[in-house]
Amino acid sequence: QLQASGGGSVQAGGSLRLSCAASGDIFSFNGMDWYRQAPGKQRELVARIIKTGGTNYADFVKGRFTISRDDVNNTMYLQMNNLKPEDTAVHYCVGWIAQNLVLSDTWGQGTLVTVSS
Repeated sequence: QLQASGGGSVQAGGSLRLSCAASGDIFSFNGMDWYRQAPGKQRELVARIIKTGGTNYADFVKGRFTISRDDVNNTMYLQMNNLKPEDTAVHYCVGWIAQNLVLSDTWGQGTLVTVSS
C-alpha cells in the first residue's frame, strides 16, 4: 500500500513537499511516479524515479519540482517549489513493476494541492 500526504493550500510562489509512504519495501518497485489530476482534466504524469535513481519530469514542472526516494524509510517525495495556480490538482503516487511485458501498479490515495494567485 502507498499513502500520500503533504498536500495543502499555498499562495503562488510557495512550496510544498508531498510524501508517499510505502507499507513495504519501495525498492521492490521498478519505479515510482507522481501523477496529478486537475478538475475537469485528465490525469497526467508529473515526475518519475526509477530503481537506479534516474528521474524524469514533465516539462511543466522542470526546474521547480524534485522527486526523490528514501529507501531506508520506504518513502518517496515530491518537493514542489515556485508553485503556480495551474499546479492545483489532486496528486497521486504510484509504484510500478514491469516484468515480462506486463505492468502492474499500485496507487496511493490522492492528496490535494491548492495554489491561489
